[in-house]
Amino acid sequence: MPRVLAGLLLGLALAGCSLSAPGQADSGGSAKSPRTAQPSTRVSGVSPNLARELAAGVRGKFLGIEAPGEPESLTPLIAIAASIGRQPNLAGQYVPWGSGFDAAGAAAAWNYGALYYMAWEPFGTSVGAIADGASDAYIRGFARAVRTLGLPVAISFGHEMNGNWYPWGTQQTTPAEFVAAWRHIHDLFAEAGATNVIWVWNPNIINPMPQVALSPYWPGDSYVNWVGLTGYFALTGPQTFDGVFGPTMLEIRKFTARPFIIAETAVESGPDEGPATLSLVEGATHTPGVLGFIWFDFDKNGVDWRIESRPQVRADLATAISTLTLADVHQ
Repeated sequence: MPRVLAGLLLGLALAGCSLSAPGQADSGGSAKSPRTAQPSTRVSGVSPNLARELAAGVRGKFLGIEAPGEPESLTPLIAIAASIGRQPNLAGQYVPWGSGFDAAGAAAAWNYGALYYMAWEPFGTSVGAIADGASDAYIRGFARAVRTLGLPVAISFGHEMNGNWYPWGTQQTTPAEFVAAWRHIHDLFAEAGATNVIWVWNPNIINPMPQVALSPYWPGDSYVNWVGLTGYFALTGPQTFDGVFGPTMLEIRKFTARPFIIAETAVESGPDEGPATLSLVEGATHTPGVLGFIWFDFDKNGVDWRIESRPQVRADLATAISTLTLADVHQ
């Protein structure tokens, strides 16, 4: 799970690749109503090129949710969809290192109409050991399970590696170790034929955190499809999309043109929660190269980031996304 949220209160405004190029998904439009029933986890035939096409970009935006229990249980997605009037098309999950691939959850999300997104957290090992092959059997088995499912899935390994709050962060892992581990994992997936992965490289925003250069952590365009950004609209930080994400996006654009997705975000309760919510949606909608955002729908460490528990945030978000064109992940 994400870092201790005390860091957020200090102003923490605060996923190649075997996948390349072309194609864009059709827009889901604004006419879809939220689904109210749990769908089957059976999956019909999916084009082997679909992950490649989604990785290259989509027409429309991603409206993602990370919430406890999803996506194997769709209850959180269904409840949030009912509260905001739109159906999320991306379902996020935190996966600890050593856990198996949640094929049932990925399939349930897909049949609901959402891309499965997993933040793979290498607890209980070291990034250097991963790079040296200590987890190869585990990674290969995971990759085979992803390949067998055959659905597009988005994977972020070692998110927020430029922070100091995780064991794979700056205090215990060098940039060279991180890059070597990332490339090694990617190569093992390629060897296993798991080409249905959208790889998401996900640093934390650089402001107001200590300045850690991001380029040394970059695995290269051949190993990454999307750039994820973690950043929150906290009480002590910027309250606009440009203020939260702009400096980090400018730095990243110095070394890659890969599209952005706001991989983890939310708005803290306070006097600016309404304008901040609107700015998040406006920025994700109109900033060039941004695919959408994923809302961190948790009540954690004394901070309630949930949509459904806060009427003003829920109402403002519902208004802001009411005409948003959402990507159809099924094309």
